[in-house]
Amino acid sequence: MHTWQMQEAKARLSELVKLAESEGPQDITLHGRSVAVVLSRSAFESLSGSKQSLVEFMRQSPLYGLEEIDFERDPSVTREVDL
Repeated sequence: MHTWQMQEAKARLSELVKLAESEGPQDITLHGRSVAVVLSRSAFESLSGSKQSLVEFMRQSPLYGLEEIDFERDPSVTREVDL
């Protein structure tokens, strides 16, 4: 990740944005301390997750619409706990 001082980032914003898109996140520092990261739109969207609701997600399940679902119980013996 390339690091930019705030003053340099302001002066070369167009280049910074192009590099964020082509090379990945760009770190911005202020007084030697990291204060911000510039991301491409695609990186931001992949990090922020899907915009669909939980209900929409569940409706996409192959199990959606089934009246009954049979889950098989694991027949293995449960572990013993020493008290």
